Amino acid sequence: MTPQIWFLTGSQGLYGPETLDQVADQSQQIQRMLTAGGLVADLVGKPVLTGSAAIRDVMLAANADGNCIGVIAWMHTFSPAKMWITGLDALRKPLLHLHTQLNEALPWESIDMDFMNLNQAAHGDREFGFIQARLGVPRKTIAGHASDPGVLERINRWARAATGVQHLRTLRLARFGDNMRDVAVTEGDKVEAELRFGVSVNTYGVNDLVERVDAAGDDEVDKLVAEYADAYELAPELARGGDRHDSLRYAARIEAGLRRFLTDGGFGAFTTNFEDLGGLRQLPGLAVQRLMADGYGFGGEGDWKTSVLLATIKAMAPGGRTSFMEDYTYHFGPGEPKILGAHMLEVCPTIAAGTPRVEIHPLGIGGREDPVRLVFDAAPGPAVVIGMSDMGERFRLVANEVDVVPPDAPLPKLPVARAVWKPRPSLSTSAESWLTAGGPHHTVMTAAVDSETLRDFATMLNTELLLIDSSTNVNDFADRIRWNQAYYRLARTL
Repeated sequence: MTPQIWFLTGSQGLYGPETLDQVADQSQQIQRMLTAGGLVADLVGKPVLTGSAAIRDVMLAANADGNCIGVIAWMHTFSPAKMWITGLDALRKPLLHLHTQLNEALPWESIDMDFMNLNQAAHGDREFGFIQARLGVPRKTIAGHASDPGVLERINRWARAATGVQHLRTLRLARFGDNMRDVAVTEGDKVEAELRFGVSVNTYGVNDLVERVDAAGDDEVDKLVAEYADAYELAPELARGGDRHDSLRYAARIEAGLRRFLTDGGFGAFTTNFEDLGGLRQLPGLAVQRLMADGYGFGGEGDWKTSVLLATIKAMAPGGRTSFMEDYTYHFGPGEPKILGAHMLEVCPTIAAGTPRVEIHPLGIGGREDPVRLVFDAAPGPAVVIGMSDMGERFRLVANEVDVVPPDAPLPKLPVARAVWKPRPSLSTSAESWLTAGGPHHTVMTAAVDSETLRDFATMLNTELLLIDSSTNVNDFADRIRWNQAYYRLARTL
């Protein structure tokens, strides 16, 4: 599927055919500016809209088109807002209101009333803004000239969020086993998730997966083992001829079987649980890491909400640095406080600073053979950590802007992939705010999608987002949670 954004231009019949021809021509010029600037989706222009029937028809067509991820609307001239009511009410795709005009500078010496009548987006877009506010339509509003790189980047952030929403609407997730016993935050309402987000979450016996693993052919295993040797540094004992090479081959067998199960079932995300491994000889480690690198969502211990979130954010920025993550332990000092994040095995190699190393070590839980995994440090740079909680009457997203940094010292005895980061504005404020919000311990860490994109994503889904950033104050953050509680309860339908 090639993602498309439909470009809608509003006007009215009052101006006559000659003016409407100019409107159409200038709309095409705006579209060419956006396309030339590097829009991340195909921009599809539609005829100038001058009546309610045509507007409703194009909105319904956008809803029905699987390639359309969202709609950009621009009121080139004055488009009376009542004609947009039924169309906006029918629209189910993300909406961006672009407040722009063709000319960047005013032609001060030659401007006349003909120019004013034609170029009055400052007038028409205010009418359009009112009706969106009056109807309570979720939307993104961007003001600026279409040639401005900053405007284009903001449109691209919105488009990435819309891509994630489109992916989420048709996402299927396979849970192998149930949630880790007695854990609260990984639970959630799967019916509400399908109603709110569109994702289908269903459980399968882990031995359904074991059948696929056991059926994997030696040729598939040979091919994967060769890929491992080419892509990563292999610990000597795992290399061909090493005394643990059979463990690497079984890890490859898990990958082959898991890929086949997910492909055959049309699944884009999955979970595992070390308390329910059935006939698996190893807890899946290497296989999960490689599937995440290919865009699959994953959550440990049956955490389907984090798996859904990971798959969605990976769809927003394919190939970008995004991983399943968990806050594990703190460094309070000396020096700047930091968080060490990791998981038992499953951290995605897209965030690696260098070439990952394939290693095998005891796990200490799960009661199975030593699992194979990729070991690495995360690449430094700005990132966002985001998690999803089910608060009972709604889902809540909690996000924290962070700075990934190198470890203060090597970690020779920590045989897992890991990331070290400084949360903004500080460890204490971040942790207190996160705990106050009821944020989960499993998260998604992404350096590919920023907080503005995540805010657009939350708006599109009408889902609460609490952002912890450099300006966060714990008391103000707690107040925001209280205000949100009131808002979302008042906004609920009977």
